[in-house]
Formats: sequence, structure tokens, C-alpha cells
Amino acid sequence: MTLEELGSQARACNLCKLAATRKKVVFGEGNPQARLMFIGEGPGAREDATGEPFVGQAGKLLDQMLAAIKLKRGNRVYITNIVKCRPPNNRNPTLNEAKQCEPYLTRQIQLIKPKLIVALGKVAAQNLLQSDDSISSLRGKVHDYSGTPLIVTYHPAYLLRNPQDKARAWEDLCLAREVAALAITLHTSLIKSAVRDVLDR
Repeated sequence: MTLEELGSQARACNLCKLAATRKKVVFGEGNPQARLMFIGEGPGAREDATGEPFVGQAGKLLDQMLAAIKLKRGNRVYITNIVKCRPPNNRNPTLNEAKQCEPYLTRQIQLIKPKLIVALGKVAAQNLLQSDDSISSLRGKVHDYSGTPLIVTYHPAYLLRNPQDKARAWEDLCLAREVAALAITLHTSLIKSAVRDVLDR
């Protein structure tokens, strides 16, 4: 199955109740051979209307975050969410909704084969890592997602509400840049060791 075929399946999905309230499925956007994959929690109202991930003010901030590490949409980057349909009133997706969407996300990752996954926000991080830990305890580390290194940072929408944490997000982006460079040549376990050396300097 190609990424395009998987997207067609997702757009016809009605496995959970979000299918009844959505306008458009927001499957994902970017380079199908991306080195970096950014994963948020779920589409908002603007995304639901356009079918594109991370539009509006949060999307603009994400674009600025990418530009800060010399990246942009469609160029070595793929962007998606834990769930592909908008939860009403922008609430967090339920455990069941995330579970129903999980096969689409898992297959996306398998097809794209990113060198690094960046989880944007607590919901994305907890779902990907199967963890109840806080975002503060998950940040600043290299995690493993089925053999792919994963780091955690704040969701752009959170940063719009809490600009005092942008400095911490910048630290995460610098770590992402470092890990992505290492991931081209090193196994995840070696990346963790190399990053620890960097962080201890």
C-alpha cells in the first residue's frame, strides 16, 4: 500500500464517532520520504475545513519553528496528527478515538520511515510512547518508537498561550536537529549515548 492509498482509506473511515462530525479528514502533509515527522494531537476547526494539518496561528508558529532549524513544509518534513478527524470543540481525542486511528498513523510511519519523530504536545507524546508521564518529564530525552528515535516538545497552540515556554521549545528543536543528524548514521541506542554526551557538556 502506498501513502496515497492509505490516505484514501483514511478519508473513507467511519470507525469512530468523529466521522459523524468531521468536515474533512486531515490525513497529513509533506514529503513522503521525510527525514523528520512531526505529530500533533488532532485537527482544529481550520484544519477540519481545509483538510490540511496545522493551519491558522498554530500552523504559522510551527512554520517558524521549522524555519529556525532550516526546514520547511514539504522539504524533508511530514506533518500529521494522532487522530485524523477533528474532536468537537477542539477537545483532546479520547482513548478509543486514538486507538481507532492508530493503524493509520502506524502505517504512515512505516511508509515514510522518518529518521526522527517529534511529538508535539502531551497528547501526542503520551499516545506514541504509551506513557502517562508529564511533558516536562518527557522533554530533553531521546525516546524509542519502534526503532525510530522520538523527542517531545510543546504543541504550537500551547506556545501561543504560554510564550514563556518558547525558550524551552527552542532547546527541543536544537535537540531535534542534533538527533536527526545523528540518526542518519547511528542506531537509536547509539544516538541516546551520543546525545547524553552532548547534553552533559
